Amino acid sequence: MNHINYNHLYYFWHACRAGSIAGAAEALSLTPQTITGQIKTLEDRLQGKLFRRQGRGLVPTELGQLVFRYADRMFMLGQEMLDIVNYRKESHLLLDVGVADALSKQLVSKVLETAVVAEEKIHLRCFESTHEMLLEQLSQHKLDMIISDCAIDSTRQEGLFSVRLGECPASFWSTEPLSGLTFPACLESRPLLIPGRRSMLGRKILNWISTQGLQVEILGEFDDAALMKAFGARQNALFVAPLLDIGQREGIHEAGQLSAVSEEYHIIFAERMIQHPAVQRICHADFSGLFPRQHPDEKKPA
Repeated sequence: MNHINYNHLYYFWHACRAGSIAGAAEALSLTPQTITGQIKTLEDRLQGKLFRRQGRGLVPTELGQLVFRYADRMFMLGQEMLDIVNYRKESHLLLDVGVADALSKQLVSKVLETAVVAEEKIHLRCFESTHEMLLEQLSQHKLDMIISDCAIDSTRQEGLFSVRLGECPASFWSTEPLSGLTFPACLESRPLLIPGRRSMLGRKILNWISTQGLQVEILGEFDDAALMKAFGARQNALFVAPLLDIGQREGIHEAGQLSAVSEEYHIIFAERMIQHPAVQRICHADFSGLFPRQHPDEKKPA
């Protein structure tokens, strides 16, 4: 075996990631018959079956798992090369950033300001989604960096790095003062709006409510922090927001601060982006003025 057709290997790689021929065909804008034929040719070349049926999908055989591991490293490395070449050759430095939808956009914008300097042209492209979806897009090289409320374990997710920027205390707020009621008992007097339980902050708040033994009415869960605040103002509900996200507090009253609950901010990026100038600036910026609970001794990549 002197040569492998890398197009055949590429089609197999897509089918393995998609778990089906149809998924690979859709991703590659080809017909399922074409994908099937190319994989069959690769199987003939490797003298073994690469897939077996499991339910309605496909799973790799032992040979298929071996081939996929090598193919995955090859094509990911090729994508890294293109990413580095592309962001260096553009007239404007490109940076594709994913932002977890539950985070305060006011605080995120201040983090992103660190990436922008007057002497360097930069082109930011920002996308919003859940932490899980953003992490998947980052691993597929569709994003350069994400800002999230969750960290990652770099020992389990090879090639990805996580840097903690800081954390911000969270409070319950309302448009009408809660006179005569103490915190946290006052939370039982009005409907509550909280971050979605898919977010880290949402899960923390639900756990805190449970440990406090409160009997509350949760009117809604919101992935979008700005929508939660706007809806809360119109419904006379109590809503959650980071302490520094309220800005001008005219017409907004703090019901109480969750001393044991805070919203964390992390940036997550692939190894290939360590030397990206904008990522470097964010990693080494001093956010102590933005995040009161930032740990100054937090280790950051060189």
